Amino acid sequence: MLYLVPSPIGNLSDFTFRAVDVLKTVDVILCEDTRTTSVLLNHYGIQKPLSPYHQHNEHKVFQHLTDQLSAGKNMALVTDADTPGISDPAFLLVRECLRQGITVECLPGPTAFVPALVISGLPANRFVFEGFPPHKKGRHTFFSKLATEQRTIIFYESPMRLVKSLDEMADYFGADRLCSVSRELTKKFEETKRGSLKEVADFFRTKTVKGELVIVVAGNQS
Repeated sequence: MLYLVPSPIGNLSDFTFRAVDVLKTVDVILCEDTRTTSVLLNHYGIQKPLSPYHQHNEHKVFQHLTDQLSAGKNMALVTDADTPGISDPAFLLVRECLRQGITVECLPGPTAFVPALVISGLPANRFVFEGFPPHKKGRHTFFSKLATEQRTIIFYESPMRLVKSLDEMADYFGADRLCSVSRELTKKFEETKRGSLKEVADFFRTKTVKGELVIVVAGNQS
């Protein structure tokens, strides 16, 4: 069996009892960064073999992993933070496991965009998650298609591209479109900045920001 195990997005206390139990019983834990996952495992006294699985090696190793699963091994897949499969390479492995009849089970747990959406103050009854905007090619098409989206829109973004993305959203969606940006969720210095796209972009323009961020933007109500 392959278990998808959500890992804390900041506060290590957000790990579930069931997640700890699963990681203690599997044969191998697949992870993005063994150093990051080791911190989590050491915190909970878990000692299991770690095997790298990330966007740079997924195509090279997923067949080997499914062979081991088919042979009877139980594995858990974790990311550095968040639920596996949300803006990370878990999809390829999950799809192949299902194709081969290998059982896949996903535990409930931390997902960064959910608390960011709920505390944004924007409608949460209907929303669309778009993940990370394209880094370079395709940004015009990406934002153009979303300009008329009526549901609340959620993005992930890195600190180095935050202001650029907010500025472009202001161009495509309108500078007065309401939004919020959440950073350091569940950590000591958690912060959510709310306002128009222009106001929030200006706020972060002179800030030094660390860690991945969640951008929540109001849908088009015109």
